[in-house]
Amino acid sequence: MISEAIDFRFLLLENYKKLKISENELAIIFMIDHLVSQGNPFITADLLSLKMSLDIKEIDNLIADLLTRGFMEYASINGKTVTSLNPLKEKLFSNFAMSVSKETENRKNREEVLSNIYQAFESSLNRSLQPMEISTIREWVALGYSDETIINALKEALSQGKKTLKSVDKILLSWAKREDIETEGKTPIDDDWSKNLEETIRIAKTPWLDDDDED
Repeated sequence: MISEAIDFRFLLLENYKKLKISENELAIIFMIDHLVSQGNPFITADLLSLKMSLDIKEIDNLIADLLTRGFMEYASINGKTVTSLNPLKEKLFSNFAMSVSKETENRKNREEVLSNIYQAFESSLNRSLQPMEISTIREWVALGYSDETIINALKEALSQGKKTLKSVDKILLSWAKREDIETEGKTPIDDDWSKNLEETIRIAKTPWLDDDDED
């Protein structure tokens, strides 16, 4: 189960801003979680005020707000009222599961896009792609170029009698500049911005320390 694989507190810290939970509310939640784990099933504003520097009236208002927004509840178990953060935990774990599912789907779609591009290049160039060329294509996709745009740039390069990925990169760059100018009236991209994407990738992968320098 996801709840057993990832810590609730980690998810809360990562997502409390998105849930519009304030820092004071966050402190209340963490203290409630701590007190419940210490064997205190029913948490009141009075009990929290003994552990926190917040005014009891403010604590009471924060608890009321958390209850109203469905982040905590007072539940009845075996005839006893207990304080529970299960509504918040369920929301966090559900959102996390959805994000994992979405990321998995995005990764699958990205790999399908890359496979489509690889096939188009290998078919058009009539050869297998080199590892550096694959890295270059992956970089284009990471920069936001669609498979259609990249393949069209390949076709444009071939129509000019050019069969290198460097030529395709220059075409992609020129199209990006033209689009910026058409939509914004200017472009932040200059001719030196990406003269050679292959060289940029090579430099990024080059170890900067010799073995003798590691100490």
